[in-house]
Amino acid sequence: VSAPPEFPVADIRAAMATTMFHWGFHPWAMYAVVGLAIAYSTFRLGRRQLLSAVFAPILGTRANGPIGKVIDILAIFATLFGTVASLGLGALQIGSGLDKVGWVKNPSTMVLVAIIAVLTAAFVASAVSGIAKGIQWLSNINMVLAIILAVFVFVVGPTIFILNLLPTTLGAYAQDLFMMSGRTAVENKTTADWLAGWTIFYWAWWVSWTPFVGMFIARISRGRTIREFVTGVLLVPTVVSLVWFAIFGGAGIKAQQNGADLAGAASAEASLFALLDTMPWATVTSILVMVLVAIFFVSGADAASVVMGSLSQRGDIEPKRWVVVFWGAATGAVAVIMLLVGGADALTGLQQITIVAALPFLVVMVALAVALSKDLMTDPLVIRRRYGADAVERAVVEGVSEHGDDFGLSVEKRDHADDAAAPGPGATV
Repeated sequence: VSAPPEFPVADIRAAMATTMFHWGFHPWAMYAVVGLAIAYSTFRLGRRQLLSAVFAPILGTRANGPIGKVIDILAIFATLFGTVASLGLGALQIGSGLDKVGWVKNPSTMVLVAIIAVLTAAFVASAVSGIAKGIQWLSNINMVLAIILAVFVFVVGPTIFILNLLPTTLGAYAQDLFMMSGRTAVENKTTADWLAGWTIFYWAWWVSWTPFVGMFIARISRGRTIREFVTGVLLVPTVVSLVWFAIFGGAGIKAQQNGADLAGAASAEASLFALLDTMPWATVTSILVMVLVAIFFVSGADAASVVMGSLSQRGDIEPKRWVVVFWGAATGAVAVIMLLVGGADALTGLQQITIVAALPFLVVMVALAVALSKDLMTDPLVIRRRYGADAVERAVVEGVSEHGDDFGLSVEKRDHADDAAAPGPGATV
């Protein structure tokens, strides 16, 4: 029997570059813009922790009126439906895992509804316990479990192939970035369908997550400089994503090359479990994945519930518990309705509703970037630097005009008592 043919290198490069295009700098750049705008507005300028408050440079006092409320409502709805998509996808993947380990064969819609109900109860309980307890505790557990799973696949899987895939992915991403950015439905129907199911959905999903992810990272980043904030938000998650997808993507590609039919899995959600089935301790790692997925979506949804509660209570950092519970229950209820209505096409329905909910907030994000730029241009530090540069420039021009190249500049402490007696260009107002 002949060995399965190797994938063309170009296909591997394209697959990994597209993965980084969807999960690398781009989503975190969106989060960084919103998070920086909220952090600067709240902690530097003392405004309420609301998205509408960021628009003060553009709207003035109207940011506290009806227009501001519309902005906050759009943020709430984007967060709600982005979280619903996450919850629905999490339930589908957990259902695939239950089928893979043999606990529930061909999970029905009611089984998925039960999974959503359990996840909803878990993230509501976590959300009402606060960031310092529930969310932080779950995030730490999730990080440890993710590292354990990644190290296991790296060691048991094709280690050398994965290491080689890291620089290949970076190079392919840098080379194909502009081509991927310019890819549109004008090419052909196949491209249009693929973009709708992947790139457009992912970007709409990221946009819908920006209100609560941005507000969350703003709250935990108080005291950082803008440079530290942007560097941390962009680089650290992108590097983690690169390593994660190189490990699991590399293991999947190698398994497919060795004859495993990962592409023929029952669904996209089952592909990871099909990969683990090619490795030792498949049942144990499959259970670990289900726990990992559950905690991931619980930790994300409880943060979203807290943020929606904060937005609906005019920026209250500690929203009332009943408000948090309401938004958590609403998230679970909408996810259940989507599964019941969508049936076999539930995933397509989740994708479409995410795109529709994110579109209005995309306009808000563009305006938010303009408002942030206006705020930064009037920051005292920026004004002082601009004044200093202008003062030095004028001094050099005057020195050259009066003394040629033979002059020097000095900086001295100013005596403000002389301003009233000798007003002039240097007098203080």
